[in-house]
Amino acid sequence: MLAKAVATECKTTFFCVSVSALTSKWRGESEKLIKLLFEMARFYAPSTIFIDEIDALGGKRSEGEHEASRRVKTELLVQMDGANNDALNPEEKKMVLVLGATNHPWELDDALRRRLEKRIHIPLPDHEGRKLIFKLYLDKLIIGEDVNVDELSRLTEGYSPADIKLICRDAAMMVLRKAIESFGKTGLISKQDELKNQPISMNNFLETLKNVSSSVGTAELDRYKKWMEEFGSK
Repeated sequence: MLAKAVATECKTTFFCVSVSALTSKWRGESEKLIKLLFEMARFYAPSTIFIDEIDALGGKRSEGEHEASRRVKTELLVQMDGANNDALNPEEKKMVLVLGATNHPWELDDALRRRLEKRIHIPLPDHEGRKLIFKLYLDKLIIGEDVNVDELSRLTEGYSPADIKLICRDAAMMVLRKAIESFGKTGLISKQDELKNQPISMNNFLETLKNVSSSVGTAELDRYKKWMEEFGSK
Protein backbone atom coordinates (compact mmCIF):
# COMPACT_ATOMS: atom_id res chain seq x y z
CA MET A 1 0.00 0.00 0.00
CA LEU A 2 2.85 2.37 0.81
CA ALA A 3 4.49 1.64 -2.55
CA LYS A 4 1.22 2.40 -4.34
CA ALA A 5 0.92 5.63 -2.38
CA VAL A 6 4.43 6.68 -3.43
CA ALA A 7 3.68 5.95 -7.09
CA THR A 8 0.39 7.85 -6.91
CA GLU A 9 1.90 10.89 -5.21
CA CYS A 10 4.76 10.97 -7.72
CA LYS A 11 2.33 10.43 -10.60
CA THR A 12 4.35 7.51 -11.98
CA THR A 13 3.42 4.25 -13.70
CA PHE A 14 3.38 1.51 -11.06
CA PHE A 15 4.90 -1.94 -11.58
CA CYS A 16 4.27 -4.32 -8.67
CA VAL A 17 6.46 -7.40 -9.15
CA SER A 18 6.78 -10.59 -7.14
CA VAL A 19 10.01 -12.58 -7.17
CA SER A 20 8.21 -15.58 -8.66
CA ALA A 21 7.27 -13.48 -11.69
CA LEU A 22 10.95 -12.82 -12.39
CA THR A 23 12.23 -16.37 -12.02
CA SER A 24 12.13 -19.20 -14.53
CA LYS A 25 13.48 -22.74 -14.69
CA TRP A 26 14.76 -22.11 -18.22
CA ARG A 27 18.36 -20.94 -18.55
CA GLY A 28 18.66 -17.21 -19.22
CA GLU A 29 14.91 -16.51 -18.98
CA SER A 30 15.08 -14.81 -15.57
CA GLU A 31 17.67 -12.31 -16.81
CA LYS A 32 15.52 -11.58 -19.86
CA LEU A 33 12.46 -11.01 -17.66
CA ILE A 34 14.35 -8.53 -15.49
CA LYS A 35 15.68 -6.70 -18.54
CA LEU A 36 12.20 -6.59 -20.08
CA LEU A 37 10.74 -5.22 -16.84
CA PHE A 38 13.16 -2.30 -16.80
CA GLU A 39 12.71 -1.67 -20.53
CA MET A 40 8.95 -1.42 -20.00
CA ALA A 41 9.49 0.83 -17.00
CA ARG A 42 11.66 3.14 -19.10
CA PHE A 43 9.13 3.09 -21.94
CA TYR A 44 6.31 4.14 -19.58
CA ALA A 45 8.53 6.47 -17.53
CA PRO A 46 8.33 8.07 -15.12
CA SER A 47 7.83 4.70 -13.43
CA THR A 48 8.03 3.02 -10.05
CA ILE A 49 9.07 -0.64 -9.78
CA PHE A 50 8.14 -2.30 -6.49
CA ILE A 51 9.73 -5.69 -5.69
CA ASP A 52 8.29 -7.36 -2.61
CA GLU A 53 10.55 -9.65 -0.55
CA ILE A 54 13.50 -8.42 -2.57
CA ASP A 55 15.94 -10.42 -0.44
CA ALA A 56 14.67 -13.59 -2.18
CA LEU A 57 16.00 -12.18 -5.46
CA GLY A 58 19.01 -10.25 -4.19
CA GLY A 59 20.28 -12.23 -1.23
CA LYS A 60 23.94 -12.36 -0.26
CA ARG A 61 26.22 -14.15 -2.69
CA SER A 62 28.16 -17.14 -1.43
CA GLU A 63 30.71 -19.66 -2.74
CA GLY A 64 28.14 -22.43 -3.01
CA GLU A 65 25.61 -20.29 -4.87
CA HIS A 66 24.33 -21.55 -8.21
CA GLU A 67 25.60 -19.78 -11.32
CA ALA A 68 22.04 -18.98 -12.47
CA SER A 69 21.32 -17.12 -9.23
CA ARG A 70 24.47 -15.04 -9.68
CA ARG A 71 23.49 -14.11 -13.23
CA VAL A 72 20.05 -12.97 -12.07
CA LYS A 73 21.57 -10.74 -9.37
CA THR A 74 24.07 -9.32 -11.83
CA GLU A 75 21.34 -8.44 -14.33
CA LEU A 76 19.27 -6.77 -11.60
CA LEU A 77 22.26 -4.71 -10.46
CA VAL A 78 23.13 -3.71 -14.03
CA GLN A 79 19.57 -2.61 -14.73
CA MET A 80 19.35 -0.66 -11.48
CA ASP A 81 22.55 1.15 -12.46
CA GLY A 82 20.97 2.03 -15.80
CA ALA A 83 24.01 0.64 -17.62
CA ASN A 84 21.86 -0.53 -20.52
CA ASN A 85 20.14 2.81 -21.01
CA ASP A 86 21.31 3.92 -24.46
CA ALA A 87 20.53 7.60 -23.82
CA LEU A 88 23.86 9.47 -23.67
CA ASN A 89 22.27 12.80 -22.85
CA PRO A 90 21.37 12.92 -19.12
CA GLU A 91 18.22 14.87 -19.96
CA GLU A 92 17.00 11.97 -22.13
CA LYS A 93 17.38 9.33 -19.42
CA LYS A 94 14.15 7.89 -18.17
CA MET A 95 13.26 8.24 -14.50
CA VAL A 96 12.70 4.79 -12.97
CA LEU A 97 12.37 4.50 -9.20
CA VAL A 98 13.05 1.08 -7.67
CA LEU A 99 11.42 0.25 -4.34
CA GLY A 100 12.07 -2.96 -2.45
CA ALA A 101 10.52 -4.41 0.69
CA THR A 102 12.01 -7.06 2.94
CA ASN A 103 11.60 -8.47 6.42
CA HIS A 104 15.25 -9.57 6.43
CA PRO A 105 17.40 -6.57 5.38
CA TRP A 106 20.55 -8.22 6.79
CA GLU A 107 20.26 -10.89 4.07
CA LEU A 108 20.55 -8.40 1.19
CA ASP A 109 23.59 -8.57 -1.06
CA ASP A 110 26.04 -5.76 -0.27
CA ALA A 111 26.01 -4.44 -3.84
CA LEU A 112 22.20 -4.36 -3.91
CA ARG A 113 22.05 -2.65 -0.53
CA ARG A 114 24.34 0.12 -1.83
CA ARG A 115 22.10 0.67 -4.85
CA LEU A 116 19.06 1.05 -2.60
CA GLU A 117 20.12 4.54 -1.59
CA LYS A 118 17.38 5.18 0.96
CA ARG A 119 17.01 2.45 3.57
CA ILE A 120 13.98 3.10 5.76
CA HIS A 121 12.66 1.01 8.62
CA ILE A 122 8.88 1.07 9.04
CA PRO A 123 8.31 0.31 12.74
CA LEU A 124 5.33 -1.37 14.34
CA PRO A 125 2.28 0.91 14.52
CA ASP A 126 1.82 3.09 17.59
CA HIS A 127 -1.44 3.48 19.51
CA GLU A 128 -3.07 5.81 16.98
CA GLY A 129 -1.79 3.72 14.09
CA ARG A 130 -3.32 0.55 15.53
CA LYS A 131 -6.65 2.34 15.98
CA LEU A 132 -6.67 3.30 12.31
CA ILE A 133 -5.79 -0.26 11.27
CA PHE A 134 -8.61 -1.68 13.40
CA LYS A 135 -11.06 0.81 11.88
CA LEU A 136 -9.86 -0.13 8.39
CA TYR A 137 -10.43 -3.87 8.88
CA LEU A 138 -13.69 -3.43 10.81
CA ASP A 139 -15.16 -0.97 8.33
CA LYS A 140 -17.14 -3.60 6.39
CA LEU A 141 -17.99 -5.79 9.38
CA ILE A 142 -20.96 -5.51 11.70
CA ILE A 143 -19.64 -4.74 15.18
CA GLY A 144 -21.49 -4.31 18.46
CA GLU A 145 -21.86 -0.98 20.24
CA ASP A 146 -19.69 -2.32 23.07
CA VAL A 147 -16.61 -2.65 20.84
CA ASN A 148 -14.00 -0.14 22.04
CA VAL A 149 -11.37 0.40 19.36
CA ASP A 150 -9.25 2.53 21.69
CA GLU A 151 -9.13 -0.32 24.21
CA LEU A 152 -8.31 -2.85 21.49
CA SER A 153 -5.44 -0.65 20.39
CA ARG A 154 -4.13 -0.47 23.95
CA LEU A 155 -4.29 -4.26 24.32
CA THR A 156 -2.38 -4.88 21.08
CA GLU A 157 0.81 -2.95 21.76
CA GLY A 158 3.66 -4.61 19.87
CA TYR A 159 1.32 -6.19 17.30
CA SER A 160 1.92 -5.83 13.56
CA PRO A 161 -0.78 -4.87 11.01
CA ALA A 162 -0.92 -8.53 9.94
CA ASP A 163 -1.54 -9.55 13.56
CA ILE A 164 -4.39 -7.05 13.83
CA LYS A 165 -5.91 -8.33 10.59
CA LEU A 166 -5.79 -11.86 12.02
CA ILE A 167 -7.50 -10.69 15.23
CA CYS A 168 -10.35 -9.07 13.29
CA ARG A 169 -10.80 -12.13 11.09
CA ASP A 170 -10.68 -14.54 14.01
CA ALA A 171 -13.19 -12.47 16.01
CA ALA A 172 -15.57 -12.53 13.04
CA MET A 173 -15.16 -16.30 12.68
CA MET A 174 -15.84 -16.74 16.39
CA VAL A 175 -19.43 -15.61 15.81
CA LEU A 176 -19.81 -18.41 13.27
CA ARG A 177 -18.12 -21.00 15.48
CA LYS A 178 -20.42 -20.19 18.39
CA ALA A 179 -23.44 -20.43 16.09
CA ILE A 180 -22.31 -23.90 14.99
CA GLU A 181 -21.96 -24.93 18.63
CA SER A 182 -25.48 -23.66 19.38
CA PHE A 183 -27.41 -24.77 16.30
CA GLY A 184 -25.20 -27.39 14.64
CA LYS A 185 -24.20 -27.29 10.98
CA THR A 186 -27.66 -28.25 9.74
CA GLY A 187 -29.37 -25.66 11.94
CA LEU A 188 -27.29 -22.87 10.42
CA ILE A 189 -29.30 -23.04 7.19
CA SER A 190 -32.48 -21.87 8.90
CA LYS A 191 -30.56 -19.23 10.88
CA GLN A 192 -28.43 -17.83 8.06
CA ASP A 193 -30.42 -14.59 7.69
CA GLU A 194 -30.15 -13.98 11.42
CA LEU A 195 -26.42 -14.70 11.45
CA LYS A 196 -25.75 -12.24 8.64
CA ASN A 197 -26.71 -9.41 10.98
CA GLN A 198 -25.05 -10.87 14.08
CA PRO A 199 -22.59 -8.24 15.37
CA ILE A 200 -19.08 -8.98 16.60
CA SER A 201 -18.92 -8.20 20.31
CA MET A 202 -16.07 -6.92 22.46
CA ASN A 203 -16.00 -10.30 24.19
CA ASN A 204 -15.28 -11.92 20.82
CA PHE A 205 -12.20 -9.74 20.49
CA LEU A 206 -11.07 -10.35 24.07
CA GLU A 207 -11.36 -14.12 23.60
CA THR A 208 -9.44 -13.88 20.34
CA LEU A 209 -6.64 -11.93 22.01
CA LYS A 210 -6.11 -14.83 24.41
CA ASN A 211 -5.15 -17.01 21.44
CA VAL A 212 -3.39 -14.53 19.13
CA SER A 213 0.02 -13.29 20.24
CA SER A 214 2.33 -10.80 18.56
CA SER A 215 4.32 -12.37 15.73
CA VAL A 216 7.27 -10.02 16.26
CA GLY A 217 9.73 -10.87 19.03
CA THR A 218 11.94 -8.52 21.05
CA ALA A 219 15.12 -10.09 19.66
CA GLU A 220 13.92 -9.45 16.10
CA LEU A 221 13.14 -5.80 16.89
CA ASP A 222 16.62 -5.38 18.37
CA ARG A 223 18.11 -6.85 15.20
CA TYR A 224 16.23 -4.31 13.04
CA LYS A 225 17.44 -1.50 15.30
CA LYS A 226 21.06 -2.64 15.07
CA TRP A 227 20.89 -2.96 11.27
CA MET A 228 19.38 0.51 10.91
CA GLU A 229 22.07 2.03 13.12
CA GLU A 230 24.68 0.57 10.77
CA PHE A 231 23.07 0.92 7.34
CA GLY A 232 19.86 2.95 7.71
CA SER A 233 19.21 6.35 6.16
CA LYS A 234 19.34 9.28 8.56
